[in-house]
Amino acid sequence: MADKKDSKIPSKSGLIKKKEKKLEKVESKPEKEKEKNKDKGEKVTKKPEKTPENPQINETMPQGNGEVADGAKGPVKDEEFELEPMELPPFEIIIGDRMNPTFFKFQFKNVEYSSGRNKTFLCYQVDIHGGSAETEGLRGYLEDEHSGSHAEEAFFHQVLAYYDKSLHYTVTWYTSSSPCASCSAKLVEILRARKTMRLNIHCSRLFQWEEAEIQAGLQALVRAGCKIRMMRPVDFAYVWSTFVENEEDNFTPWEDCQDSYDYYDERLCDILK
Repeated sequence: MADKKDSKIPSKSGLIKKKEKKLEKVESKPEKEKEKNKDKGEKVTKKPEKTPENPQINETMPQGNGEVADGAKGPVKDEEFELEPMELPPFEIIIGDRMNPTFFKFQFKNVEYSSGRNKTFLCYQVDIHGGSAETEGLRGYLEDEHSGSHAEEAFFHQVLAYYDKSLHYTVTWYTSSSPCASCSAKLVEILRARKTMRLNIHCSRLFQWEEAEIQAGLQALVRAGCKIRMMRPVDFAYVWSTFVENEEDNFTPWEDCQDSYDYYDERLCDILK
């Protein structure tokens, strides 16, 4: 009886062989599936290997506000180069002799609601007197858009950066909009520092005139000696003939040009009274 019982117990080597056979069956399963797929005409696609993702580069143009572009916020290493953080420069102040007539008609239009007019156009005329030799004056225009400094401040950096206290300066501006609070404060500082300079500002529109800080800025400018007034139809005609590529065409006032002047002039008088 003992012999029969022992004969039913498989040896260790037998167990190992059975396990190997099972493994062979498991490993051969994918091979069989591949063969079946081949018979059916199906393609067996391999799973692609993971590769390091390249940094996505933002294709939209920067707005020129000095911010770091989304695609360059930190050093991104690649196999061939290293992308360093980059600070984008602001848009440059544009300076010229005469502006495009389309820009003038849109930017200088003295409408009450200035939607879409996100820049300032500044036409300037500088008369200089008092030197032993006759000093030539300055005339032209500049504009700003998403720039590091507004047109009013940029004027004293790029147009009239040099100041001689022995000379007398009369600076006349025709602007598409009145100064903001920050620009008013800077202009007050400049006027206090340049005692022999007089500044006259003719504005097409009042910028956010209901704001208390804007009103305070305009009042401070007047106390510093600046003369501020709204542009009349005759002033628009002068800007058209002097600072615009008009092709010798006469200026035609737009509808409500006089009414808009009356409206803004009344607002300005209320602020400065």
